[in-house]
Amino acid sequence: MPKAQMSLLDVAVPVNGSGDKKRRKSPDGETTTNLVVSSHLGENADLFPQILALHVPQGAKIADVTYGKGVFWRKVDLDNYTLLATDLKTGVDCRSLPYADNELDCVVLDPPYMEGLYRDDESFAGQGTHESFQDSYSNGQRPQEITGKWHDAVLEMYVQAAIEAKRVLKQGGILIVKCQDEVSAGIQRLTHVEIIMNMHLLGFYAKDLFVLTRLNRPGVTRMLKQLHARKNHSYFLVFVKGATRSQLASIAMMRHLAGDQATQTDRPRKAVPADKQS
Repeated sequence: MPKAQMSLLDVAVPVNGSGDKKRRKSPDGETTTNLVVSSHLGENADLFPQILALHVPQGAKIADVTYGKGVFWRKVDLDNYTLLATDLKTGVDCRSLPYADNELDCVVLDPPYMEGLYRDDESFAGQGTHESFQDSYSNGQRPQEITGKWHDAVLEMYVQAAIEAKRVLKQGGILIVKCQDEVSAGIQRLTHVEIIMNMHLLGFYAKDLFVLTRLNRPGVTRMLKQLHARKNHSYFLVFVKGATRSQLASIAMMRHLAGDQATQTDRPRKAVPADKQS
């Protein structure tokens, strides 16, 4: 075949540094649009089975450490997995799991991301209009060993739980994290970005991200002026324990470009007009 007519199917790739050749794609493959995509409109129970099918092999031992009402699992064929379901209501803290080191194939983490649960006063979520929240996710007590406040307390819970998940996961194990961005004290907090960066520090590779958009429109009472876009989507993040060096290099910090500006807090200087430049 002339060189100009070669395709990727015809490119031979060395395997494990040996002289053996292996094609990266096969002509036996088929053209299809039946793919798992990254953005979905619907409910948790619709998307979660697709995430499992794509990233967690059948027969896997999975611990859902924030099981709650089991919403994620309503459309999953449980014959395909060994599910270990725990949460605070069963007396198990996701930051202190009853599993051995390197025991699990997958951990599912969806801690409450309402700031109210983490307050150290009597206003935490689970009282009044948040009673259903407590029934699903909380034992009505502020989590112990949380030092942060407001949104930082929420992020601290994610990181503490991830550290424990890393302990119980096998090498190459999967951590599936559910989260949502929020505005805290008038400041935009991109929770999914913060989680990804902290997971990176723990040695997790961010393998995949799914955006789930709610079906109904959110509403607000007594609003005077809208300052930020109302959040109507959440995320499923898929991480891998024991990533390779190249995978961990997937998050590039441009310190060599930012230099000292990365630590500066002063306002940037105004541009000098062209006619006054020396």
